[in-house]
Amino acid sequence: MEVKIDNSVISLVQGDITKEETEAIVNAANSGLRGGGGVDGAIHRAGGPSIMEECRAIGYCPAGQAVVTKGGNLKAGYVIHTVGPVYRGGNHGEANLLKSAYLESLKKVTQKGLASVAFPAISAGIYGYPLQEAARIALDTTINYLKDHKEIELVRFVLFSRDIYDVFSDELKKLV
Repeated sequence: MEVKIDNSVISLVQGDITKEETEAIVNAANSGLRGGGGVDGAIHRAGGPSIMEECRAIGYCPAGQAVVTKGGNLKAGYVIHTVGPVYRGGNHGEANLLKSAYLESLKKVTQKGLASVAFPAISAGIYGYPLQEAARIALDTTINYLKDHKEIELVRFVLFSRDIYDVFSDELKKLV
């Protein structure tokens, strides 16, 4: 599914983010930037050890923030590592932290002068964020950012399963 937001495109696909050819991909990282399971582990495995070397040099990234490394062996030239919140019932600032994770990642795209980026569903896996709310925050934040940042031509959400894709698709239809 694709929608235009001014001069930009938001694209939803089901697939493997490590195979994306966007200029950057976003990693749903942990705060210690140590690699891990899910998207994080897949990106580190596919990208090779140079990504971990850069992550070790950076050392730490708090929830809601983002840092950038080169893409190693990935087709994407950069990996933007962002830390989403662990969902603890929704009354601990999780929504603001998730919005911030997307916003700070998009700011890194702009700062690097890139035109394309691919996101996973941040915090919607092992961190337990309710998928429908996570999708709404991700898409609403992206749409609002693109309205003021026409330099970004493509934001692709690469969603691991059909279930996740369907929820993101439903939420995107509500927002545009």
